[in-house]
Amino acid sequence: MSVDPYREIVFDKDGEGPAGQAADLVGLARRGVTDLIVFAHGWNNSPSGATRWCSDFFAPFPELLAPGVEAGYAGVVWPSMMFTDEPVPDFRALVTVLPEKERAIVRLTELLELAPPEEAAFAEFGALLRELADIGGEASPGAAAEATGSGEDIPAFLAADPMEMCALFADAAEAGAREGSQAGAGAPPARFGDGSGRLWKGGREALRQTTYHVMKRRAGRVGEQGLGPLLAEVARAAPGLRVHLVGHSMGARLVAYALRGLPGALRPVRSMTLLQGAFSHYAFAARLPHAPDRSGALRDMQLRVRGPVVACHSRHDSALGVFYPLASLAARDSASLTGPLGRIVARDARWGAIGWDGVQGVPGAPRRMLATVLRDGVPASGCVSVDTAEAVRSHSDVRRPELARVVVSAARIGRR
Repeated sequence: MSVDPYREIVFDKDGEGPAGQAADLVGLARRGVTDLIVFAHGWNNSPSGATRWCSDFFAPFPELLAPGVEAGYAGVVWPSMMFTDEPVPDFRALVTVLPEKERAIVRLTELLELAPPEEAAFAEFGALLRELADIGGEASPGAAAEATGSGEDIPAFLAADPMEMCALFADAAEAGAREGSQAGAGAPPARFGDGSGRLWKGGREALRQTTYHVMKRRAGRVGEQGLGPLLAEVARAAPGLRVHLVGHSMGARLVAYALRGLPGALRPVRSMTLLQGAFSHYAFAARLPHAPDRSGALRDMQLRVRGPVVACHSRHDSALGVFYPLASLAARDSASLTGPLGRIVARDARWGAIGWDGVQGVPGAPRRMLATVLRDGVPASGCVSVDTAEAVRSHSDVRRPELARVVVSAARIGRR
């Protein structure tokens, strides 16, 4: 580990962790630590990989701290799954983070490799996807919502005919690849061919989208039911400890949802920095522009942070620029995928990620360029969007000293 003192905060898929973790953090405060920087990784298939991520991310911090600041560091290690712009993820690695679904994952992988043309194989594939998402039986949008208790989190495409679903995702993935190529992502446009082979290419994207939604629910649950209550326990025992939350990708969702797990009277979080956050850019909005009677899932949660909530975003993040809108759209209305595919990759504002274009729908939230923030600092409070495209060239390109400087500026613990 590149820093000291460092502690690991471990949660399972339900936000449960070993006893004594809060006491360990309280012990840091009693040893003189004034500021605790907590980092949640976005994707890793092993605890050791998560620790390496934390070590790399924290490495620049000691040289950036102001005199008199005694910092402690904590890495949140949780069972997560990669959500990147990789064209062919290794779905067998899913077993590492979803061991209870091993039988379904192995069979799903076999079907994708064998690509059988029979309609029955696609029917089996659809049923296995629903099993992966904990949706039983012959799914319909209403039944799926009832099965998991949250209609918002249900991928509507899982209720569609499996062959139609695969065809729609093949179309959408090809359109997304063309968009990524035109945006300078460097990858050639996809050419899936014809027939059942093309449908199974769409099935590969459907599996990725299903696992994305599983991890989306998990990140929110771990944050709200795990990290939030843990921080509350620490705050009661060490009220003077200043906590600074940082999260990357799905880890950004995790730390943001931790605010929902804090009792309203407790405000231990002094700053929060979201790096390429894989959740809605309207999350903090009191009213959605396209649905004024509705609010974001984290409405007013930024008020539970004493300092700023900083959303770092980059236009070079094709995972959030193309595949996040596709995932969000498909989750709500699979039939919409039959419309003009251009709107999927044209970044319809309803489906945007906070890591793509920053905070939206919060009046008065300032927007800054990275160079400006590095020169003048982060505003002292409220939601702030920082365009980091000059440094961040891809979804996982966040282990950078420039971003460490953004974090210490938001926390008010950096050198002047």
